[in-house]
Amino acid sequence: MNEMTEVIAIVGPTASGKTALSVELAKAIGGEVINGDAMQVYKGLDIGTAKITEDEMDGVPHHLFDVKEPDEPFSVAAYQTEVRHWINEIRSRGKMPIIAGGTGLYVQAVLYDFRFTEEAADLEVRNRLEKELKEKGAEQLYERLKRIDPKSAEKIHPNNHRRLVRALEIIEVTGQTKDEQEKDAGHAPLYNHFLAGLHMDRDVLYERIDLRVDLMMEKGLLQEAQRLWDEGIRDVQSVQAIGYKELYQYIEGTLTYEEAVDLIKKNTRNYAKRQMTYFRNKLDVSWYEAEWGTAEIVQRILTNLKDYENSKRIR
Repeated sequence: MNEMTEVIAIVGPTASGKTALSVELAKAIGGEVINGDAMQVYKGLDIGTAKITEDEMDGVPHHLFDVKEPDEPFSVAAYQTEVRHWINEIRSRGKMPIIAGGTGLYVQAVLYDFRFTEEAADLEVRNRLEKELKEKGAEQLYERLKRIDPKSAEKIHPNNHRRLVRALEIIEVTGQTKDEQEKDAGHAPLYNHFLAGLHMDRDVLYERIDLRVDLMMEKGLLQEAQRLWDEGIRDVQSVQAIGYKELYQYIEGTLTYEEAVDLIKKNTRNYAKRQMTYFRNKLDVSWYEAEWGTAEIVQRILTNLKDYENSKRIR
């Protein structure tokens, strides 16, 4: 394996086999797996997110699963911080970090120089600006923003006080406008990484998705959603995940059971299509046909890793 490879990421649409591949690759190279799915960080959302089980882990260490309560928010910026910590931790033990998941933005935010303006926060500055807003009015603050950051001023209505204060806070804290802060962010790689993607014929993938949803229902996805509903987990980020939001509509009585299941399948297929569009347009992925099977794909990845700098996309 190329010693310069610092991180491996396995991406692909839902139901393409990323979980099994990540485990087998980890066993082959002495790796540890980091969750790359936005919803698998939540406790109690197991069936609907196809979360890996203890048996499926097969002794391979897994990180960043079940770390948030279902009513807690979890941003891509927070994910970025957590995963970069685990990359350093895993590498310090001489192991290979393997990010596995289908949330393209989250994976990209870790591997590339993504910067989030939410990190440019100073409560003291914000409180002072809010006090000034109350005492002097929005017009004065808006005129200041027009002078120092006309681009942001064009996008913000003077009556949107929260965004007005936030734009001025960013400038005061960082010395840069929001556009300047985010300029060129997300293009420079921070790690020598290898991105392996699983590709599958669309019709075959859609058949697998439909079957997977049926299996989830058999395993008790409705009961899982009902438990979350009964615990008062509503109108929060976690239960906007596909599978839960549709079954919530069934629980509320706005959909029949059959309609909810059909909608889960439809929304999952649409999500898989969006995933592939994102991976192809935003990330430099080496593609492997899922139908080759896990063992064959692992061997092909190992071959590519030996010649990392000259690796070519396999389709």
